[in-house]
Amino acid sequence: MEQLLWLYALPYDPAYPVFCFDERPCFLIGDTVATRAMQTGQVRKEHYAYEKLGSCALLAAIQPLTGYRLGQVHARRTKKEYTLFMQALAAAFPQAVKLRVVQDNLNTHDVSAFYEHLPADEARTLAQRFEFFYTPKSASWLNMIEIEFSALARLCLNRRIPTMEELTHEVLAFLAQRMVKRIKIDWQFSIQNARTKLNSHYVKVHSGNQIFQET
Repeated sequence: MEQLLWLYALPYDPAYPVFCFDERPCFLIGDTVATRAMQTGQVRKEHYAYEKLGSCALLAAIQPLTGYRLGQVHARRTKKEYTLFMQALAAAFPQAVKLRVVQDNLNTHDVSAFYEHLPADEARTLAQRFEFFYTPKSASWLNMIEIEFSALARLCLNRRIPTMEELTHEVLAFLAQRMVKRIKIDWQFSIQNARTKLNSHYVKVHSGNQIFQET
């Protein structure tokens, strides 16, 4: 946790840009009864019945300090899709020395994905472009992409979208609009905050972390 909080506190460095990456499922939902045409002065109405038309996966990354966003929608989220995404991310920042990526410990989030889907020389070159930082178990809240996913769920995926093509269009347009507006994330939770607010957990690790307060 402290490694991530240290990373988030660093000033922006174009040679070592920081990204927060993750994946989330997107469900395809269709209407079983056609909606009525909208009328002036009335809200849009839809029938309560719906049908499930499968799902797809959104892979996305955000650069909190600049508002840069990258998203891809795929039918699945295997090591192949992970490799394709990281290739696109690396290509978008050719001048960077290292791309620092915060991600979770999912078994597909590993450089082995590169070697399984690219020739060894290409895999090695791609792997050298990244420095990965992993969130602790059960601590997805430390990954700032979750903030973006929350906004996406409330402002874009809060309606029925029946096809992967339509969902891709809507999601990528949403991310592009927020990037144009340069919507950033101002992360406030610092190492000192963690040591104070989560002190009981620090004490479990070492009794010397006990904070004594005056009564």
